This record gives sequence, C-alpha cells and structure tokens, in this order.
Amino acid sequence: MSDLSTSLPRVPRRFDVNPKPLVIALILIALGAIYLAQAVSGRQAALYVVGALLGMSLYHAAFGFTSAWRVFIADGRGAGLRAQMLMLALGVLLFFPALAAGTLFGHPVTGLVAPAGTSVLVGAFMFGIGMQLGGGCASGTLYTVGGGSTRMLVTLAAFIVGSVVATAHMPFWTALPSLKPLSLVKTLGAGPAIALNLVIFAVIAALTVLVERRRHGRLVNEPVRAPHASPWLHGPWPLFVGAIALVLLNFATLALSGRPWGVTSAFALWGAKIFGALGVDVASWPYWAAPANAGSLAAPVSHDVTSVMDFGIVLGAMTAAALAGRYAPVWKVPARSLIAALVGGLMLGYGARLAYGCNIGAYFSGIVSGSLHGWLWLAAAFAGNVLGTRLRPLFGLEVERIRSTGC
Repeated sequence: MSDLSTSLPRVPRRFDVNPKPLVIALILIALGAIYLAQAVSGRQAALYVVGALLGMSLYHAAFGFTSAWRVFIADGRGAGLRAQMLMLALGVLLFFPALAAGTLFGHPVTGLVAPAGTSVLVGAFMFGIGMQLGGGCASGTLYTVGGGSTRMLVTLAAFIVGSVVATAHMPFWTALPSLKPLSLVKTLGAGPAIALNLVIFAVIAALTVLVERRRHGRLVNEPVRAPHASPWLHGPWPLFVGAIALVLLNFATLALSGRPWGVTSAFALWGAKIFGALGVDVASWPYWAAPANAGSLAAPVSHDVTSVMDFGIVLGAMTAAALAGRYAPVWKVPARSLIAALVGGLMLGYGARLAYGCNIGAYFSGIVSGSLHGWLWLAAAFAGNVLGTRLRPLFGLEVERIRSTGC
C-alpha cells in the first residue's frame, strides 16, 4: 500500500480531532449511501459503506504492502509480511469453502481467477517498481489520498492514465504465452487447497522471522500509541487487527457482490470515460468492446461496484485521518518526488491491467480465490519491489532502516 504507514507519528503525542474534514467525510458517506440505495440498490449502498470501512481499516492499521515489502527488502523487518500471511491464511479458510460450494448465504459467488502467463509476469513486475516510486499500490493510493496526501493525487492521476492506456494494448499482451485460468479450489478441492496454502503462508512467515532475528537480534516492536488517543477510533491498530478487518470486509464484499474485492478496474473505467469525453473512441477498442466491459463503459459510474467501493475507501480514510488529527494536506512536494509519483503511477496503472489486478485484486483476492496467477503475481511484484526500493534514493525518497542489535 502506501508510504503513509511509515510517516505516521511513532511517538506519544497529544490527540486532536480535525473536525471539518471529519464532518464533511461523514456527511458524504451518509449522502452517498442514501443516493445509492435509491438510485441503484441497497446492496450497492452496503458495498459503498464496506468501502468506507475498508478505508478506515487501512488507515488506522497503517496496513501497508508497499512499506511492508520495502522495510523487509531493505532492513529485514517482517512484521508487515507476517500480517499479510495471517490475512491470507484467514482468507483461504473463509473463501475456499464458499467458492467450492459456489454459493454464499444463498447467492452465487465466484473467485477472481485469471490466466497465469507472460502478461502477469511483466505487469506485476512493473507494478512492483511502481509501488516504490509512486509511494503506494492501488488501495494504498486511495487511502492516502483520503488521508490528505497531495503527492498521491499525482500518483492516482497517473495510475488512471496508465490503466486506460494499457486497455488499448491488451490484445497484444493477452496473445502472449500463458496458462489457462487455474483454480486450486476446483483442481485440488477446498480441503487440500487450504492445507497447501497454509503451509506456504507458514513457511513465508517463518522465513521473515529468521531474517529479522539474524538482522536485528529480535523482532521489532510495533509503534507506540499516543497516550490520549482511543486505540480503536484513532489508531494505530495492531497489524493483526488490520489483517482480520480486511479479511472480514473482503468476505462481506464476496457476500454482497458475488466476487471478492478489487480496486484497479475502476481506474481503467474512469480513464476510459475521461478519454471518451475528450473525443477518443475507446468504445471501439477490443477491451471495451467486450460485452462485460462495454456494459460498464455505457453505464453510470454509480452502477460499478469497484468504483463505488473505491469512493468509499477515500472517504473512510478521510474520516480516519480526521479522527486521528492527521488530516493536514501539504502542497509543497519536491520536484524529484513528483516525477517519481508520475512515473510510478503510470507503471502501477499499466502493470495492473496486464497482471489482471493489483495487490488487492490479483494478490489478496487472487490468492484467496485459489487462482494460480495470484502466486505468480506475488513473485513478480516482489522482484519489482526489490528494484523499485533500490531506485527510490535517485528520486530523493526514503528507504527506512533501523540500527541492528544482532550479529
């Protein structure tokens, strides 16, 4: 996700609310839910609220993918990766039985399963570099924009442009070698697929412990909370709480929409609508001419589940930032940092389309859907993060390290 998780105050301080942004965010959440319930459906309104809760959870838990991967790559700290493994473990326990049955609470459900091939390798690697240069992933970009990060507005704008440009090139990328969509749930069965995934999660978590103890001699403690702040309303939450919240809210998304949480398809849709308004005939592109995408392009944005949830994430994060007293946009951003945000955003958008999703749609929701492409995405994106972390100093961006106490 974003760099915000590494810039939150880590020492005790007095707690203050930002009342104006708090009131604005809450009003917009309430009005949006009422509008969607009347204009679309009660389910769409509920998904909007789920998005807001995701935004609050992401912000309050400072649950980062971008920063978590960077501090592990650069400094051997693995708390963020271990929280991700917990999130995925709980996810497969919840999702696999429902996906195997094909129904949840009487409604049909399906996973996000995509081909694993060349486009995923290239796209996820690009996305990984973009994470470190742009300063966040897809959901991280949204929740930091909602939290008041002006730099991330540049990343988001470039993300949208990169996404829609990629849709113009999709026929080339989808023609490259790839495996057919493969679901471990359908191939192995829910029980064996759960067992296999849990073993892999445990191995990855154990490796992070080994690396961290060798580097620092101990496991690094979580940040100190401000003494006058409520731990639940103002944060930061423990990472494991954030992991549990994200899993439960993703499961709620599955129950309400019939498929897991995604983020970046909305960016491509927004970009296509903007390009269309500027006179570009995007509707004739093969990607948008496909029946599923053509319907989304023609319909109002309010009918798109991913868009509605993305708007909710922004407002939920704004609410959380205001409660924490941290909603204070800074408009002066160094030129090199803005260039990194622009380049990183373009890579994020382009890479996400090629890879059939981002760290949410391909990694989190892909793996809990049992899709093989989710694991391929993880490997390629992590490699991209390694390169991206090494490139950050060229743009004046921080690479966090703490003094080692180990051998």
